[in-house]
Amino acid sequence: MKLVIVVVQDKDAVHLLEGLLARGLRATKLASTGGFLREGNTTLMIGADDERVEDLISVVRSTCRAREQLVTPLAPLSGATESYVPYPVEVQVGGATLFVLSVDRFEKV
Repeated sequence: MKLVIVVVQDKDAVHLLEGLLARGLRATKLASTGGFLREGNTTLMIGADDERVEDLISVVRSTCRAREQLVTPLAPLSGATESYVPYPVEVQVGGATLFVLSVDRFEKV
């Protein structure tokens, strides 16, 4: 058994959850915040049998795409303001970050 932790943008979470449920995979959804853009993320914790992990990853790949977005960086709270860029910059957002962990024991009480 594996525990797959998936971090995605909030925009991708609904489609990802629909795709997982369509394949009989359930997930626990946690709200999280990204450090760089300080935008909402969704973290999913998914328990899956070893043979289902590749199917799970294929659902993530098909629903969570990277894309370009214009963002205006937030001003630094203190210190080095000489490197602060006050105008919008294009950054890559979206996609997914996955962690696949082995589970020694699983119980549903």
